[in-house]
This record gives sequence, C-alpha cells and structure tokens, in this order.
Amino acid sequence: MEVVVRSRNIEVTAALKAHVEKKVRKLDKYLTGAGKAQVRLEIEHGRHTAEVTIPVAGLILRGEENGDDMYASVDEVVQKIERQAKRWKGRLQRGRVGASEAEVAEQPAEDASGILVRRKAFPAKPMTPDEAILQMDLVGHDFFAFRNADTETINVVYRRKDGNYGLLEPEG
Repeated sequence: MEVVVRSRNIEVTAALKAHVEKKVRKLDKYLTGAGKAQVRLEIEHGRHTAEVTIPVAGLILRGEENGDDMYASVDEVVQKIERQAKRWKGRLQRGRVGASEAEVAEQPAEDASGILVRRKAFPAKPMTPDEAILQMDLVGHDFFAFRNADTETINVVYRRKDGNYGLLEPEG
C-alpha cells in the first residue's frame, strides 16, 4: 500500500514519516487490494491531529485522533482503522454486505454567508441500504447519503438514538 503523508502547521521529520509509514503498512494484512493511504498530520491550538483515509474495495476506512503527542495520535488512529478493517472483513465473510465503490471527496466551501462552512461531494454509485450502513459505520458518521440501487434515488441512512438505523427516501 502506498502511504501519502500530508501536513499542516508541522514539519514532518524523516523519523515521523517512517513511523507513520510503518504503522499504516501494518494494516496491509487486513486490507488486501487497498490503494493509497492518505495521512494528514496537523497541529492546531496545541492539539496534534492524525487522520488516515484508506479506500479499499470501493469503501472508505477513515479515522481521526487528537492528542498531545503526534506519535501517540498516529498509533491511536491506526488502531481505530484496524478495528474498522476487522469489522468490515467480518461482515464480508458473514456475507451480510458486498463491496461497492463509494468515495468521499472533501472540499472546503466558500464561507461567504457564514452558514455553509464545508461542502462534501461524493460519487453516487448505486448501493443497497445495508452497504450504505456499512460505509457510514466505517467512516464513523451518524448519517450517509447514497444512491439506492433499487430505486435509483438519493437516500440517506442514519443512526437512531436507540442504536438502530433509519432510511430517508424521497416521496413520489
């Protein structure tokens, strides 16, 4: 797996880059066929943030951790991705969901009105609600928009307060 390290407000030393690459490459044993692992390291207001995004088999594994030490943040986020990968592989082996292609491209939006502060674009490849729930869980969000493979409409799955899931579908 190729590891791409980007940084903001921090100079990535050779030792830090080697640590990141070593830790992220350990995920290869769970993520056969994974493409590029994108790693973003940032220091803001004294918080050391490590974010890892890995597209694999059409899904996206993503994790973010904050701490007082960048090395510890990297270790924690890799552990988080490892848990996601194990959960994903387990679901695939049980046959609950097939892999589908869904990739989220994050793009900052213009903050002209003071309301819209971020815009995210995503390819709307058709998937089932079960696949959308898996993708939502893997990226760690409470909702996920997708194109329903059965109806060809944009739907949203969301996590309910009772721990179950909901599905929003357009009428008509």
